[in-house]
Amino acid sequence: MFIQPPMEITIDQLAPQNVPATIANDAGIILIGRNEGARLEASLASIRRFATNTVYVDSGSTDESVEHARQSGVKVVELSMEVPFTAARARNAGYAALKAAGIGFDFVQFVDGDCVIDPDWIVTSTNFLLAHPDIAVACGRRREKFPLASIYNRLCDWEWNTPLGKAAASGGDAMVRVSAFESVGGFREDVIAAEDDEFCVRLGRAGWGVWRLDAEMTLHDANMTRFGQWWRRAERAGHGFAQVGALHPAHFLAQRRRMWLWGAILPLVAVLGLFLHPWITLGVALLYLFSCARSTLRFLRQGFPPREALLAGLLLTLSKFCNLKGALTYWVRRARGRANTIIEYK
Repeated sequence: MFIQPPMEITIDQLAPQNVPATIANDAGIILIGRNEGARLEASLASIRRFATNTVYVDSGSTDESVEHARQSGVKVVELSMEVPFTAARARNAGYAALKAAGIGFDFVQFVDGDCVIDPDWIVTSTNFLLAHPDIAVACGRRREKFPLASIYNRLCDWEWNTPLGKAAASGGDAMVRVSAFESVGGFREDVIAAEDDEFCVRLGRAGWGVWRLDAEMTLHDANMTRFGQWWRRAERAGHGFAQVGALHPAHFLAQRRRMWLWGAILPLVAVLGLFLHPWITLGVALLYLFSCARSTLRFLRQGFPPREALLAGLLLTLSKFCNLKGALTYWVRRARGRANTIIEYK
């Protein structure tokens, strides 16, 4: 997979341009957030020309997010704290609010509150969906705003550089065809991570397609500067692998196999080797070193400087343990009959 050199991007570069009224009226925008602060202000600024078609859904923010949204002119929905928050629940609530407002639209753009939308994306994505009636979801390039701020941010930017064309999932930001959204009942609200994957699996089974366009879509501000933040994010991914995998066993199959092999089976073999034969433990250690070296070479080929490539290789190897912890959290909660609650990293 080719990765473009990271670059710092300013909000001014993504200032909204003139958008044809007919296109603007064909698309609603659902913005979700929780304590995003200045990031939400930037997101609202990027869609100010679509304010009358936009709903902001707040999931229990304790900062001034709700006030900022109201001042921007968008419709605001504050979710009740009596039900666990999930991004899926917030997106469904935003969609319901748009429908209740009586706004007629054929497409809806979902976007997270820490992202700003590229000025050309709404037109590009709606035109594509108009020309391809069998496609339900159009997504483009999501970039990290500050990829050089930390290795964690840079890994986010790398992760989002997905192949063009037919895709299995879209990520949190995407333009969605309303008829397709309604045909599968929207997002499943109890899925706390990878809810877009779960949504796209159901779309695929219903005969719809998901497409990744060669176009700029959103600019994301991960703001990850600490190891603990990265760990929690990787833990959340593991929870998604387990929960969506339980709902759709064929999905995330490779991720779950790697998670169990590198996060549980090999460590167990290494421990047994201490009692059976030390060469077994040494062999497992060499496997981890080989995996890390292979990942490091991969990042080097994709333009990472040597030091960052090594750090990225180490983190990618370590992520299997984070993933496993998240998966075990899901299975323990399920066994105890507890509701799944969000895993926040910032």
